[in-house]
Amino acid sequence: MSTETLTASVPLAVDEPNDAAVKAKRRKLFAILAIAVVGLGILYWAYVHFIASRHVSTENAYVGANVAQVTPLIGGPVREVLVDEAQRVKRGDVLVRLDDTDARLSLARAEAELALTERRVRGLLATDSGLGAQVMARGADQARADARLVAARADLAKAKIDLDRRESLAASGSVSGDELTIARNAYSTATANLKVAQAENALAQANRTSAIGSRDANRAMIADATPDANPEVLAARAARDQARVDLDRTVVRAPVDGIVSRRQVQVGQRVQAGATMMVVVPVQAAFVDANFKEGQLARVAPGQRVTLTSDLYGGDVEYHGRVIGFSGGTGAAFAVVPAQNATGNWIKVVQRLPVRITLDPKELAQHPLRVGLSMNATVDLSN
Repeated sequence: MSTETLTASVPLAVDEPNDAAVKAKRRKLFAILAIAVVGLGILYWAYVHFIASRHVSTENAYVGANVAQVTPLIGGPVREVLVDEAQRVKRGDVLVRLDDTDARLSLARAEAELALTERRVRGLLATDSGLGAQVMARGADQARADARLVAARADLAKAKIDLDRRESLAASGSVSGDELTIARNAYSTATANLKVAQAENALAQANRTSAIGSRDANRAMIADATPDANPEVLAARAARDQARVDLDRTVVRAPVDGIVSRRQVQVGQRVQAGATMMVVVPVQAAFVDANFKEGQLARVAPGQRVTLTSDLYGGDVEYHGRVIGFSGGTGAAFAVVPAQNATGNWIKVVQRLPVRITLDPKELAQHPLRVGLSMNATVDLSN
């Protein structure tokens, strides 16, 4: 063996242990990597199985509230506006005053009409006794007319008998012509008196009937009712009350506690009944509408606890609430222009369903929210 051969073989003996060490180190690294991957897989499985499967989250959530619109119930010019944008108000606080001149005049007119109606009804009560007396007087007149009619008929019968006797005796000359003429005149007078008595009797009967009708009509106006319960008085009193209500409505008050927003009224402006002047946002009763994907809602139910954070305060401030229900349809279904999935080309899009979540009033008082702010919602499915 030559010296060159020995010299060349020495480095090979040195490199073989180095390669083995490198390979061993690589195997160790790969083993560590495999263990790390397996560990991460186990951790991910544990997270999905024990944590993620018990919670569903969304960032598509926003603060809402049942906003109260402030509208006048009567029209008129605005005399005074007592609040401004972003001002906090309590329920019953005066927001706007309308000019009440017309309302005051209407109330005075209604009160006067009520007084006149009450006097008229009392007059009807007082008239009833007078009309009853008139009926009795007309009854007496009819009785007198009946008696005169009987007397007239008796006079006519007597005149008839006298005339017949004298006419029978006139042929024999026992009765003079003058007597016969007097008898005939008496018969004619009795006949005329009978007709007068008959007319007077008819007039007396008609007067009595008219008096009875007037009395019955007056009693119909006051029957079964005291003056205070008379229909005319009740109607006049209702008109008075309506005028009083209209006067009260010239003062527009806050319907709920909250913050004034979207003020659209100015002094001197003439507003119509029902026109929106401003809105009051009850921020103390705010809620959250969380728009979860349809695939997340299989296990979501009313009453489940929800943890929320706001972009306004960040993750350091947490709100706690509960699911109270689901909307009747998805946002796409209630859109102004809903999707026409039954026509043309169709691409499936994951739908979102609004879920209403209540918030803790105490937490809202500590960290107030405003309508429209973004929220992050996480529902606990374990309960």
